[in-house]
Amino acid sequence: MKKTLFVLLMLIGFSGISQTKNELLEHYKAYYQEMRMQGDVTGVIGALTHLNVLSPSKERQDTLAFVYMNNSQHMQALNTIGIEKNEADSDLAVQVKAVSLKALNQPKRALEHFEILYKREPSAYLAYELADLKIQTGDNTGALANIEYGITNSQDDMTYAFYERQQPYEVALKAAFYHLKGLVTYNMDKNNIDGAIASIDEALKIDPNFNLASLSKQALESRKEKPEGEGGEEE
Repeated sequence: MKKTLFVLLMLIGFSGISQTKNELLEHYKAYYQEMRMQGDVTGVIGALTHLNVLSPSKERQDTLAFVYMNNSQHMQALNTIGIEKNEADSDLAVQVKAVSLKALNQPKRALEHFEILYKREPSAYLAYELADLKIQTGDNTGALANIEYGITNSQDDMTYAFYERQQPYEVALKAAFYHLKGLVTYNMDKNNIDGAIASIDEALKIDPNFNLASLSKQALESRKEKPEGEGGEEE
């Protein structure tokens, strides 16, 4: 009799816990939707975190990391999903790792993840990210291949944002590629300043208000006027 009563109490206890967990899940699902409607990023993060604790899900985890990334909380994004290269990752997870690692000045690690995205579905935008990161890591030959792909596949309505000014601005993506081509031309042959400037002039022809390209051109022109061995390297 005592044994039967104990089992009955245990079943009631488990039923109560299950019911409470289901109620919490429904609560946080509703809370998540409400926070999304209100555009409350902090609320969305809180709701997803609770949902992931109550009912762990790879998709929900990736979404939480993506929200962190979009809110420029890159360290939190990577703490959520890690930094390891994993071919089985969803496109969303790979994107988060790539963008957040780049934002945290980890170009070599970011490059691995951008390569995965590019292999899955090549695009001019991904080609730009790859070229930029390869320049930073010293792979000028690889960067040039991505640049040529990007110039060929950039559409007129494609733009890229730059942030070196206090006020961010956008330029035509093709112009951005020609700017990178100028940098690579110079990196591959420091004596070919004219060739580098010619590529940057192409960028400015497409987008005359391209501030970063203007700055790069000024830097290259100043090097033409300096004796051999003076000055530092471009980007």
